[in-house]
Amino acid sequence: MRTGQKLSKFQTRHIEHVKNFVAKAVNDYKMIAPGDRVLAAVSGGKDSLVMLEALSVLRKFDSFDYELEALHIDVTDVPYQVDQKKLFGLAESLQVKLHILKIKADLEQRGKKAPCFVCSWHRRKALFEFAKENGFRKLAFGHHMDDAVETLLINMAYHGNISSMPGKLSMFDGALDSIRPLILLTNKDTAEFARIRNYPELTAKCPYENQTFRKTARDLITELEQLHPKAKWNLFNSMGNIDQEYLP
Repeated sequence: MRTGQKLSKFQTRHIEHVKNFVAKAVNDYKMIAPGDRVLAAVSGGKDSLVMLEALSVLRKFDSFDYELEALHIDVTDVPYQVDQKKLFGLAESLQVKLHILKIKADLEQRGKKAPCFVCSWHRRKALFEFAKENGFRKLAFGHHMDDAVETLLINMAYHGNISSMPGKLSMFDGALDSIRPLILLTNKDTAEFARIRNYPELTAKCPYENQTFRKTARDLITELEQLHPKAKWNLFNSMGNIDQEYLP
C-alpha cells in the first residue's frame, strides 16, 4: 500500500466515492450500531482490503463508533496464498488487529462437490465459529454489487429461485449478522480503489477460481451490458422492485 503518495483530483474523488458509498450502505441497511464489535473477513483479495480500509475510517465517526478486527482464513491444502507479512502491515497501518486462522478444506474428500464450494464452506464455518467464540456481533464480507447480481442469475438459472446476497442477514437466531458494506459498489469501483492504493496482490492464485458457475454468470452480465449499459444496475435494483401481479 502506498503511503504518503500525492493523489490526483480524480484519485481523491474516487477514494471518497468508495468510502461514501460504504457509509451509505451501512446506513441504508442498518448494518452497524454504535458499540458493535465487527469482524472483517479478509481473504487478501482487493475487495476485502477495500472494505477493511473503508470500515477502518468509518468507525472513527461518532455516529458509528464500533470496534473493528479482521480475520484471514489460511486454507493450508489449497494453493491460494497471501503475503501475510504485507497483510499484517496493511492492517497495522489501518490500526486494525488481524488474526490468522489455519484450517484444511480436505478437498480429497469432496466427492462430486466442486472444490470452490467445499473450500468456501470450510472458510465460512471457521469465520462463523471464530466470530461467535470471540464475541463479534457483525461479520463483514467483501461482496459487491457484481457478486450480488451474479448470485441472482446463478440461483435463477441453476436453482430455480430468486435470491441473492442481502446487504444484511441475521443468523443463528439473531446471535450474528453477516453484512456486506460494498453492496452498492461495483467491481470496477473496488478495482480502481485497489489500484490507487497499490494493495498487495496474492502470491499464488487458486487454480479453481475460474471453473465455476460464477464465471459463466459474469460473462453473461458482460454481454447484457453490451446490449444495455445499465443492465447490471437494473438487475440489482430489480430485486427490490418485484411486481408480483405480473408473475405466474
